[in-house]
Amino acid sequence: MGFAPYGEYWRSLRRISATYMFSPRRISAFEGFRREVGRKMMGEVENSMIVKGEVRAREILHFGSLNNVMMMVFGRCYDFHGGGDGTELEKLVSEGYELLGIFNWSDHFPFLGWLDLQGVRKRCRCLASKVNVFVGKIIDEHRMKRKVKKNEEDEHNRDFVDVLLDLGENDKLSDSDMIAVLWEMIFRGTDTVAILLEWILARMVLHPEIQTRVQEEIDYVVGKSRTISDSDIPNLPFLQSVVKECLRMHPPGPLLSWARLAVHDVHVGQSFIPAGTTAMVNMWAITHDERVWAEPEKFDPNRFMGEEVSVMGSDLRLAPFGAGRRVCPGKAMGMATVQLWLGELLQTYKWLPSSEDGTINKGVDLSECLKLSLEMKTPLVCKAIRRVG
Repeated sequence: MGFAPYGEYWRSLRRISATYMFSPRRISAFEGFRREVGRKMMGEVENSMIVKGEVRAREILHFGSLNNVMMMVFGRCYDFHGGGDGTELEKLVSEGYELLGIFNWSDHFPFLGWLDLQGVRKRCRCLASKVNVFVGKIIDEHRMKRKVKKNEEDEHNRDFVDVLLDLGENDKLSDSDMIAVLWEMIFRGTDTVAILLEWILARMVLHPEIQTRVQEEIDYVVGKSRTISDSDIPNLPFLQSVVKECLRMHPPGPLLSWARLAVHDVHVGQSFIPAGTTAMVNMWAITHDERVWAEPEKFDPNRFMGEEVSVMGSDLRLAPFGAGRRVCPGKAMGMATVQLWLGELLQTYKWLPSSEDGTINKGVDLSECLKLSLEMKTPLVCKAIRRVG
């Protein structure tokens, strides 16, 4: 969907994903599994503290996010530590991120393309072949199960592969199209959640007074005798403000993912944009513009407490998921996941620097690295001290 040109095919994919994958009903149906993945991540944090005395947040968040997406898309979880399919999947996803983020000379000097000096095209072909085999195998397994359990499938337990296989004749996708759609769901659905949560945890380590305020809010609304749930989030405005402020300072998709093509002549303000112009929206520049945001370099969630600012695309001062026709279809699912897991992480643990090095940043490096998304250049390493449970 991200690369498909605007047209009937693209509209069909958007309709399918919006109806069957990212509808409010589906988001609600998967809450239990999101909470289960969250509990497993808490266990990984605990184990890491026992074994290493520190937490490497990126790895835990990435595996949790990947398993969350895999359950929604394929209806299964994977073990990423014991070899097998989980290890293979992780290698495929990591290779995809690497290839999309790599600087390719052929993109800038087309006459060098046939040489493939960096071997990028060769690696892309190899990855595509492996993805076709991996995802194709899962589609075949679903077909076999459906033959055995015909008419016994519980609607509540249907995953996205089942949805695609059940499409009517007019919407039916070829296997190659199904593989492309499923892979994009995995690929785009994994990194945004994990990367944003890593940025938020880094900010919590750097701003303990803000972390404490979120935890006090959670303790007041939820208490310490039960875990946080989706229904608690509307009653946690400061937690929501922390997420928004991190989206403002560290938007995972600073260039709103993909370039846009003007299909008609258009005026934007006083500028004339002729048809055929390729444009990219720099959301990072907007969210760091002092004409738009007061003290843009200051991390201050309070800026969202007195004003309702939607991050879903209606307020272009902060539209990290895009806006209009090409807005990210999974934005609501992503926000639900981030807010729930952040609540669990802060309810369960107090997050501290791995070591006090005497600097203002307490050993946390906020340098940015733009690959597929805007990542922390240096992965976050910190300590987690249990506070409940």
